[in-house]
Amino acid sequence: MTSLFNLTSKVVKEMKHETDSEAHQLLRKYIDDKQDPDESGPTVPGILHPGATGVTYCTDRAMANGYSYDDKEWANLGQGAPEVGPLPDGPARPQAIDLTQWGDEVNEYGPTTGIKELREAVAKLYNQEYRQDKESQYTYENVCITPGGRAGMARLAAVIGDVYCGYQIPEYTTYSEVLSVFKRLIPIPTALDARDKYKLNLDQLKREIENLNLSVVIASNPRNPTGQCISGDELRDLVHLAREKTTVILDEFYSWYQYPDDPKELGTSLSGARYVEDVNEDPVILINGLTKGFRLPGWRVCWVVAPKNVISAISQSGSFLDGGASHVLQKAAIPLLEYERVQQDKVSLQKAFRIKRDHVLNRLEKMGLKVSIPPTATFYIWLDLKGLDSPLNNGLTFFEELLKEKTICVPGIFFDINPSHRRNLFHSPCHHFVRLSFGPKLSELDRGLDAIERLLRKYRDTPHLLGTK
Repeated sequence: MTSLFNLTSKVVKEMKHETDSEAHQLLRKYIDDKQDPDESGPTVPGILHPGATGVTYCTDRAMANGYSYDDKEWANLGQGAPEVGPLPDGPARPQAIDLTQWGDEVNEYGPTTGIKELREAVAKLYNQEYRQDKESQYTYENVCITPGGRAGMARLAAVIGDVYCGYQIPEYTTYSEVLSVFKRLIPIPTALDARDKYKLNLDQLKREIENLNLSVVIASNPRNPTGQCISGDELRDLVHLAREKTTVILDEFYSWYQYPDDPKELGTSLSGARYVEDVNEDPVILINGLTKGFRLPGWRVCWVVAPKNVISAISQSGSFLDGGASHVLQKAAIPLLEYERVQQDKVSLQKAFRIKRDHVLNRLEKMGLKVSIPPTATFYIWLDLKGLDSPLNNGLTFFEELLKEKTICVPGIFFDINPSHRRNLFHSPCHHFVRLSFGPKLSELDRGLDAIERLLRKYRDTPHLLGTK
């Protein structure tokens, strides 16, 4: 019996290919089922399945393990959403919308560029936050309102021409999915590593622009999933790349999630808007909205800030892609952008989320999962599992086994190049990682951390039973 146990453990520890892993085969089957209809079953002529983002796959697998949105026994540390309730010392949260204040016209379609009043409010806020010392100021003509950040990205992708478009991984998964839909542009991803602290590598980016003739660069800053960001001189240099005739698109949804050590710096946020010289000449495009900072993801009210001619173009693409954001919620959003309210909102958010970040990091360290590069921004932890033994040291197996403990995370490979590419997934630079979100309430975070403790305990007791068929 002992020799059989040792043999089984040895086989597991030598697992080097996805064909040896049940978790990886589940993903492959999921991808194949979506992309290659069963010849014996019904098909819809002319329809191709676009594939699924990591969160979609993770949710489907969680539901296969009994998850439901209203089951309080589960902890969802996978979805990229912040808690949406009130925070200590924060402004009052919206509770009701009185439609009578706007008349019957509010029930009409809004313009695909967004209503002028909200566009003006966004421009005013950016000028107050980042451009008080600049002669060139944003106006409503530099702002387009979109029904969510993905819609903003899709509108932009629809107007990008036949060019090479660069981004650095690990990165937000929707980029590769959205960019791949529009066949005229060619996405060019390159990989970061721990030496870069998983933040943008400007030197590498400059080489790629020169050597690969990149016309467009897309980046999240702060970065999803690694929780890192560039600011100050680095952010200035990134924005100034645009003057070399390269369009820079910055996803800034996590711009409020900063955790400064100096209390005097509470309430600061970052944006490339601070370093734009001429708002209509510099090809710098910024995407943000109510989703993360304002903690209103269900409103689907976001914006793109850019030169006037870009706003004109994406207004036209929005007319056939999404039709525009909710007229009612645009009206309701206007008072939320008042400068003093925003400052109060940012300070309360940064205090509350720093407490959660530190709590999660401390508990992980006590479990032996010390995070070597802790997040300085966002509400994500890029957790490296290499310190664990096989098979729990790969993100997909860790994810599948954690589902059995009623907790969701996101395997790191979903922040790599499109995982449906036919290569051994064990070769992915993100293979040993998972992304944990500390967006949920503290009570849910503790449920998820308790589940990770149970998984590690079970793994220590029966390592040979995990990840095998």
